[in-house]
Amino acid sequence: MTTTQVTLVQIDNYGPWTVTPEPRREMDLQTLQSRLFADIAQFLGHRDAYVFFTRFDNMIAVTNGVDGAAHATLQESIGNRYPVTVSLGTAVAERPVDALEAANHRLQTVGSAQDEARVEVLDGEYLTETTGSDLQIAHFDVVNATGKYTDRLNEFDTFINIEQAYASLMRYLRETHGALSFFVGGDNIIAVCPDLPESAFADAVAHVERDVDVELQVGVGRGASAHEAGFAAKHALEDCRLDGTSVELFGAPAVSD
Repeated sequence: MTTTQVTLVQIDNYGPWTVTPEPRREMDLQTLQSRLFADIAQFLGHRDAYVFFTRFDNMIAVTNGVDGAAHATLQESIGNRYPVTVSLGTAVAERPVDALEAANHRLQTVGSAQDEARVEVLDGEYLTETTGSDLQIAHFDVVNATGKYTDRLNEFDTFINIEQAYASLMRYLRETHGALSFFVGGDNIIAVCPDLPESAFADAVAHVERDVDVELQVGVGRGASAHEAGFAAKHALEDCRLDGTSVELFGAPAVSD
């Protein structure tokens, strides 16, 4: 059984801030968002967690092993260095989507994301112990994306094909298994999953090919942290590439620092 700790990172009152006292330059906003994501990713990455940008004003992190004190430090660091603050809601559940729902609820019950009085909420439950079976992470990519798309189509049409595959997979895994999937650049998608058998991943790959005619392959890993599970998934994906298979489970575990 999996046990996933999810943290929702939400910029406080961001929408009104972007137009107060007048609308801000779009590239300034894009720069702020990308730097904020990079800083949060670096902070949590050093603690073996993963963070995904989703809509940038909201980010979803898989934070198994990251305690409340570390969350408070992250929040304080952002408040000291940026013109915006963040609220953090954290929850734990077997299915990632259920953990996210609970984390969202922790913030929503305190106030709206655009409530100027709701500032730096820190509310959560945290795993006190972790095990090597807590997280199951799947790393998908498009089979021969360079040959099929990058070297044949213009970049925008390539992007459309990759995004269609992502949208199809994201919706399928969410609705079928309560998994959370995130595009992470290139032709790569990382999915944080409950305890699923090999057949479930084969079904997901088949669904995307039927739905949008894009062929995927996937490596799956387990671990006590997002880094451990994700690194094992990367190794399993390499096995797919070497062996020409669609699904490989439980690649080599991450090496401890």
